[in-house]
Amino acid sequence: MKLPYEEGSVFVLPLRNEGFARGVVARSARRGRVLVGYFFGPPLEEAASATLDELHPDRAVARLRFGDLGLIEGRWTVIGKVPLWRRADWPIPDFVRRDPISKRAWLVRYTDSDPISSVSEPLLGYDDLQGLDGDGLFGAGAAEIRISKLLARSGG
Repeated sequence: MKLPYEEGSVFVLPLRNEGFARGVVARSARRGRVLVGYFFGPPLEEAASATLDELHPDRAVARLRFGDLGLIEGRWTVIGKVPLWRRADWPIPDFVRRDPISKRAWLVRYTDSDPISSVSEPLLGYDDLQGLDGDGLFGAGAAEIRISKLLARSGG
C-alpha cells in the first residue's frame, strides 16, 4: 500500500476545541505507522487556509512521535511538502522520560533512520531538560488533544 505521506509532507489536523493546526512529517519508520512530526500554530479557522509558509523547526509548538492513522484514514489532510525539503534541517529531537514517583528522568534519543529504535537513555536529574517534549507515542486522537491544549495555553 502506498502511504499518503512522505518525509517533508505538510498536513493539517483538526483541533479538539476548534480550528486546525499544521504538522510536518520529519521521519517515518520504513513501513510507516510511527512518525516524528513537528506541529505548528497559530490555529487556523479553516483547513483550506493552511499554507506551506513559515514552517521552520524552531517555530514548532511541539515535536512528537505519533501514529499515522489520522493520515491513513484521511482525517489529517496532506497539503503539500515543505519547500526545499532537507531532511537534515528537521532532525529527530531529543525527548525526556520522567518518573514522578522516583523523581528520575531519562534523555531519550531515537536513531535518525528509525523513529522506533531508541539509541540512548542516560539518567538525568528530574528537573533537567525542561524544554524537551516528553517521550511517548501518541495516537492520532491523543496528538490532536495535545496540540489543542498547547495552542490554547500559548494563545495560538
